[in-house]
Amino acid sequence: MSAVVFSPRRIGAMVLRHVYLMRKSWPRILELAYYPSVQMILWGFIAKFLTTNSSWVAQAPGLLIASVLLWDILFRSQLGVSLTFFEEMYSRNLGHLFVSPLRPYELVCSKLVISLLRTLIGVGGAALLAIPFYHYSIFSMGLPLIAFFANLMMMGWAIGLMVSALVLRWGLGAENLAWALIFAFAPVSGVYYPINVLPSWLQPLALALPSSHVFEGMRAVMIEHQFRIDQLLAALLLNLIYLAAGIVIFLAAFHAARKRGLLLHIGE
Repeated sequence: MSAVVFSPRRIGAMVLRHVYLMRKSWPRILELAYYPSVQMILWGFIAKFLTTNSSWVAQAPGLLIASVLLWDILFRSQLGVSLTFFEEMYSRNLGHLFVSPLRPYELVCSKLVISLLRTLIGVGGAALLAIPFYHYSIFSMGLPLIAFFANLMMMGWAIGLMVSALVLRWGLGAENLAWALIFAFAPVSGVYYPINVLPSWLQPLALALPSSHVFEGMRAVMIEHQFRIDQLLAALLLNLIYLAAGIVIFLAAFHAARKRGLLLHIGE
């Protein structure tokens, strides 16, 4: 029986394998610096705001918990669309699905329903745990919570469909976009701080996102005790545009993938 000999060549071969893999997949290279950069920007804005508004959180007990839970609605709704689509790709099931009478728009509708169910289970459980742990119930917002929930779900669906379209185009090497893309919206959505904390050149971008209007509306409910209809309507209008764009982009990518015969070849 021959002894196992340590081989730097085998190590080098494995290292080169992953280097070549990164060279062929720009999403993997982007991911290396992406998360640290986003976290630095996000917490930089949080620190900047709290240094001049130290009593802000005390004005509305549970405000940060509400922010986390609402953000998770956006995050989970996006993952509910993209990850369930990836599961079909992992199992090489897309080709099988579309020799059946299933239509692409019916697939889209099913993904949105599954996303809703997954989000209700995930965020609902966390919201219930916050009651005994922190003596805060997000349900105390009342009817405005339904409006916030619906708008964040719609935005998450739009992003999930766009991510799925990108993976259809670039393959599963781009699947990390399911996590990466949504975090890009966190610093400019005003999740934990008002939009006016952002630099003036960045505020128009923030106001072009439905999520920023939702979180501004949430703070108005919890701190000022008023429901901002203008914020709701702005978020709804933007969501209708983004969701329509997400559906169109996904269906176009799906049509292109089917035409090029990629549905049978995309998998693990």
